[in-house]
Amino acid sequence: MMRGDPVTLAVFVLIVLIGGTNFVAVRFSNQELAPFWGAGIRFAAAGVLLLAIAALRHIALPRGRALVGAVMFGLLNFGAGFAFAYWGLVAAPAALGSVFVALAPLLTLLLARLHGLERLTWRGILGGAVAFLGVAVVFVDQLGAAVPLASVLALLAFALCVAESTVIAKVLPRVHPIATNATAMIPGSLLLLGLSLLVGEPRVLPTTETTWVALVYLATIGSIGLFVGFLIVVRRWTASATSYATVLFPIVTVAVGALLAGELASVAFVLGTVLVMAGVFVGAMAPAARKRVESGLVQERP
Repeated sequence: MMRGDPVTLAVFVLIVLIGGTNFVAVRFSNQELAPFWGAGIRFAAAGVLLLAIAALRHIALPRGRALVGAVMFGLLNFGAGFAFAYWGLVAAPAALGSVFVALAPLLTLLLARLHGLERLTWRGILGGAVAFLGVAVVFVDQLGAAVPLASVLALLAFALCVAESTVIAKVLPRVHPIATNATAMIPGSLLLLGLSLLVGEPRVLPTTETTWVALVYLATIGSIGLFVGFLIVVRRWTASATSYATVLFPIVTVAVGALLAGELASVAFVLGTVLVMAGVFVGAMAPAARKRVESGLVQERP
């Protein structure tokens, strides 16, 4: 399908709204639940729900190469990626996480080039330079706001995991998105729960209504809705085109964070965010780049 398909566009908008809100929900979850434990039970619950849905709908789970790919996707995206994300968001504001993930399109283009899937152009290099400047502004602003350097680096590592898992998702054999995510979330959650056990986190259930709401949202809409929608879009668009959703995450995160969590953005933070979004637009979303994406440079895999 082409990117003008209204159903795919609607799913794309939905994952933008869900993805931007998720950062704020994680911050609420982290107020009571240890990061690896909170992420682990989130994806364990989501994985079990997806397995139940697959069984009820008689959806076949992946096998062979598809199974190996789904496990790799799960360990990188749900395991390592969200280990960095949850741990980083303990001390960092939600908006900072969304700004780093907004770099995903440029990181995806670079990694897709390394995998031999897409070409890197001068627009990508220029966009990367502008986005890097924006990240530097945000970086200095957040360090000035007493955000630990380790948290900032963890969120950058999360963005890299998002980019690489997007490329992996693009080359996965065609399996139903529900089956792929169900298979991927289980090993990802086991990795997270193993980390929780290894570092000796307290493994308790929420005691407040706010934490329960955040956890239930993250395990259902925030996981099932987001990642099933993500695989639907990435099967129809290129890996880098799908990752454009992350560019819009900061807008949603800043708005929801200000409304629900009282996280107000500084002028420097807003300036840095605008530079990041402008850099990604130049590098991955400008007309010439869109033409390259839509021309089928990255072919759909069977």
